[in-house]
Amino acid sequence: MTLTALLSLIFAVQTVAVPPQATQLPPSPPPIPAPETPPVVVDARPHVELVTDLGSITVRLEDGRAPVTAANFLRYVDAKRMDGFKFYRSTKNWGPSNQLIQAGNRGDARRNYPPIAHEPTTATGLTNCKGALVMARLNPGDATTDFFLLLSDIKGFDADAPGGDGIGFAVFGEVVAGADVAEAIFAAPVSPTAGEGVMRGQMLEPQVTIRTARRVAAPAEAPAGCVVKAR
Repeated sequence: MTLTALLSLIFAVQTVAVPPQATQLPPSPPPIPAPETPPVVVDARPHVELVTDLGSITVRLEDGRAPVTAANFLRYVDAKRMDGFKFYRSTKNWGPSNQLIQAGNRGDARRNYPPIAHEPTTATGLTNCKGALVMARLNPGDATTDFFLLLSDIKGFDADAPGGDGIGFAVFGEVVAGADVAEAIFAAPVSPTAGEGVMRGQMLEPQVTIRTARRVAAPAEAPAGCVVKAR
């Protein structure tokens, strides 16, 4: 082969077109979609922290189901009239199935707002279970400041309880944090002689002061609770 023919052959090889696919990278795989973030569910129900001599208790109010009773409680909170109220009663002598502590205005009655209408559990769909926040009363429609925190189920307080009075006590929320503080108040010393009638031997001595009562955000991982009756 002549030198001219050899150079022609080399030039021909160098000028052969390279197929496009030989010079391109393979197409990128489609992007993997990021997992969807579940929406954050904000509990819009009011929450109130009661700071007491023995620690803090946070309650959640069922303002949608018991609007009158919840609004009354919040009225005292927002006006700071609950500051200085006392936990003054523990029903230790009623046995393990009727455990509650009671708080309210034990001072100047002029701090009380007018009494509120009674909201029976048959109307609200709530129930008196362990942890319930319940309005205290003598007669329906005379409730003002006093409330119970239940430390056991007391289904006899429900309006439709067999053998009950058909009226019961109004549930309007429940404890969502600080149940141990409620237990400490329940276990606190009582006077053996103070109190009248069924309350004799149930009066805390000393009483436990609610230093402040303020609205707070819902606690993280707050329990679902028990006051709403299953359908």
